[in-house]
Order: sequence, then C-alpha cells, then structure tokens
Amino acid sequence: MLQLKQEPSATKFIMKASLVLTLTMVFLLGRPFLGKAEVYTALVDMEGLLETERVLAQTLSTLIKAQEETLNKLKRFQADLAREHEKASQDVQTYLSNPINAYTLVKHLTTDWKGIENLLADNKMKEFYSNVTNYHSVLKFPTDEDLNGAAVALMRLQDTYKLDTSAVARGLINGIQYSTALTAGDCFELGRQSYNNKDFYHTVQWMTEALQRFNEEANKTITKADILEYLAFSTYMEGNVHSALEMTDELLTLVPNHSRAIGNRVYYLQDISQKDLQRKRGEDGQLDTSPHAQPLTFSEKKLGDVDELPERELYERLCRGEVKMSPAKEAKLKCRYVHHNNPFLFLARLKEEEAFLSPRILLYHNILADSEIETIKRLAQPRLKRATVQNYKTGELETASYRISKSAWLREEEHPHIAAVVKRVEDLSGLTCDTAEELQVVNYGIGGHYEPHFDFARRGEQNAFKSLGTGNRIATTLFYMSDVPQGGATVFPHLRAALYPTKGTAAFWFNLHRNGEGDYRTRHAACPVLTGSKWVSNKWLHERGQEFKRRCGLTEHED
Repeated sequence: MLQLKQEPSATKFIMKASLVLTLTMVFLLGRPFLGKAEVYTALVDMEGLLETERVLAQTLSTLIKAQEETLNKLKRFQADLAREHEKASQDVQTYLSNPINAYTLVKHLTTDWKGIENLLADNKMKEFYSNVTNYHSVLKFPTDEDLNGAAVALMRLQDTYKLDTSAVARGLINGIQYSTALTAGDCFELGRQSYNNKDFYHTVQWMTEALQRFNEEANKTITKADILEYLAFSTYMEGNVHSALEMTDELLTLVPNHSRAIGNRVYYLQDISQKDLQRKRGEDGQLDTSPHAQPLTFSEKKLGDVDELPERELYERLCRGEVKMSPAKEAKLKCRYVHHNNPFLFLARLKEEEAFLSPRILLYHNILADSEIETIKRLAQPRLKRATVQNYKTGELETASYRISKSAWLREEEHPHIAAVVKRVEDLSGLTCDTAEELQVVNYGIGGHYEPHFDFARRGEQNAFKSLGTGNRIATTLFYMSDVPQGGATVFPHLRAALYPTKGTAAFWFNLHRNGEGDYRTRHAACPVLTGSKWVSNKWLHERGQEFKRRCGLTEHED
C-alpha cells in the first residue's frame, strides 16, 4: 500500500539562520503576549517579532560565551543573526515589507527556533533552557499557523505574478534583488508547508529547488534524504511515476531501511506495470496507436482573448499589468479641478482624475495629508484584528482565506483628523456620511489580498447590513495611505481597469445604480502585495439620507 510521508519531528534538524530578519530594535513589549499571534495577516504586527529576534540574539550570545566548547552550532547561528542585523539595520520598513524576508522571519521563529530550544534542552543547561522557554510568555512569537500562512502567501505571489521559483529563492522579485538567497532548508520548509496543504504542484517546485541548493551548499541545512522523500511522493501525485521511482531508488541508496520508501517503491512498480498494460491495449483489446495528448505545463498554457478569459485569470493578468485600457477609452478620460458648488471647495478645489467613465470611477489626488495618515494609522494599530467577510446566508462576519489583512474601525469623534476626513468624503461625493459606516482602516499582510467581491449586498443577501438599518452601500470611498512599490493594485475585472496605490489619493465610485439596484460592473479586488506595506481606509456610504442628494434616474440602469 502506498505510504504518505509523515510529518518529521521539528527536532530532527536545525535550519541555518542566514536569512533571519536582523533589524534594529523597536520596543520591548510591556506586557505578556497571549493568544494566537496571527502576525502574517498584517505587516505592522510583524514589527513586534523584530524585538523577539533581538532578545533571542542577545540570549544566544550569552549562552555561547558560557558554553562555547559545546555550542558550536549555536555560535554559528548567533553570528549569522548578528551579521544580518547589521546588514539590515539601514531600513527596517523596506526590509520588513519584503515578503521573502517576512516569510523567513516567521520560519526562523517557528521551525528554526524549535530546533534551537531542543538543543538547549540538554541536562547541563536546564536552568538556561527554562529561561529561554519563558520568553514565550513575554515576547511575541509566531505560531505554526503564521508559518503556513506566510508560506501560502509566497505561493500566491508566485502564481499571481508568475515569479520563477529559482529567482525567488535567490531573493529576486521581478528582477530586483530584495534579499539574501534562501538556503536549501528554507526552500525545503516552503515545500513542506505546500505538502501539508496537499499542494503537490508547489511541493515539487520547492523541493526541486531545495535539492539543487543542497548540492551547492558547503554547510548543509537539510538532509538529501528528507528532500527526496517529499519530492518523490509529490512527483508521483503530479502524475510522473517513473521519476518518483528513480528518486525513491536514490533515497534507498542513502537510507536502505527506509520503510516508507520500500513500500512506495513496490506500489510505484505495480502502477507502472498496470499503465504499461493499458498503453498496449485499447478498449477493444487491440493495440492503442492513438497519440496521447499531453496537458500543457504552467508556462505553456496559452492565453486566450481577454474577453474570453475566466474572471480568475483576468484578475491575475490585471494584477500583473498585462491588460491595459484601450487608447480610445483612455483618450476620453480627463483631469480637472472641481468644487462641486461647495463654498469651501471654491477656495480649495479638489484634484479629480477620471479612471473610468461608466461606471464612473474617480481619483482624488492629495486628498489626505501625511499628518492625517499618521494619526489614522496610530489610532488603528492597537485595534487591528483579522479582517472578516459577511456570510451571505447568515449575515455573520467570518474570516476567509481570500481576504488576508487586518482592520480596525475609527469614529470621527475620536480625533479632529478623522472628522476632517469624513467631512472631505461628503465634499467629494456630495452625499451625507450621517448613515455611513465608521472609517475602516486596513493593513495587508504577507502577500495580502482580497479576491474579487462586491461592496454592496446582492438581492439574495438579505441579512447583510440588516443590523445597521441604513440600506445598502450606495458608494465607496477608498483612501490609499501608503505607496506600494510592487503589487497591491485595485482591479475591476469586468471593466479591465486597475488603480495603483498612491499615498494620499482616494478612489470613489457608486456601487448602486440610481434605481437602487447593484451595479455588477463594480466587482473589484485587491491584488496581492508583492513588496511594500499597504495601508488603506474605506468609508462606505449607505442609501438612507441620500434621497435628495442622489435622485432616482429616469432609466433602469442610469448611473
């Protein structure tokens, strides 16, 4: 019977820590950290991990001085960590916003640090080990869920932006060198996380890369047998039984008594015999001479016409910038200074740019001051919680894998800056915010994204916004509170349109036609953040109170 690879003990190996995030000190947490870390869902939450990293470096340095004759492995670990801290201390935000660095930070404080803790568990160091393990109660540590979430985020970025596995492993993102190369152990852990998620496609990619790096490494960070065990079975699951057999044979030369490999080899041979027999005979018992069409590989898949693409592929192509607005449509878009007949705006006109004409999507540039942005972020940061979506059946809020971010809600009476921003929403929209939702502030996590969705509630979603009693979301104002070097665009698949984050800019559009029906063309998505930290805030305006500010139209779908 075919045997699946079981999870190896975390103590079986100690990963080399050459890619540990080594950044400058932030601040020591003033109280114990309790509960799940879930740091991968917001980059701002990962800043606390840097202090954990610093404390662990100091602790290991002290231990090495006291036990140097028995702690050579720890000494290398500390030396690498100190060197990386010195290297990365120039720019904390830039280094942290790199998804590869973010992944390795989480990996270091889960898989790698567990190996270190087990090394410290030696009887001669019980007292020191006790002190180290107590750090979990006073410092922020990521969980295994964070490690898996960070790994999945890298896979998402890899797929969405078609990043080459080998390039990512070298620290290259879209041709730009952002970080140090990954070790064989780092690549192995990415493959292992994919394997645990039954994602054999990415397991093969990253285990293959791990094997290549293993062959190049002087100081091994993983064993070849571990790589081959995962790689062989995942290769089989991807349909290549002959390669799986070859890898299993190689594994058995390294570990002749490997029980799972022995069992799997028998199964692979049986599978090959059955397939050989099937190839020799067709259904009528005659020789099968028809050619077997091979499925296209990932890189060989041909892209169809844009209008024929499924939404998912169109969404990803928009994220990559491969779909552009036609020159004819773009030529009709205008920029202008506007006052909307508002007395105040006659003195301080808004910089309005048309991003799309129907539905009308507008950009307002320099709408937020840096001081306002910093206030909003400062007030929101302590309250950030995993962003939720509304269950269309129950109306209840719940987390979802297709929305990776953390959010907080701010009331306008909390600070004059928030009140000023809300008043500005009224000025640019011509609507009232009396029935609007509170200002939602969002920070996206590693590879943070929000897949295609509507802001308004559709006919079948009767429980949505029911508790508010203010009707449907008539309009959206989306404030960009940070620049994003790569990725993070807001895309509208139906419109083939994309908005790119620019700090201080706001996007505005109506979600409903004038007759109150949802405008399905406004379905949009937040592309994964490739590099950088993405901060946005949303102000959703509702129908009630807008009756005389946005009157009903004379036609069914009048914008």
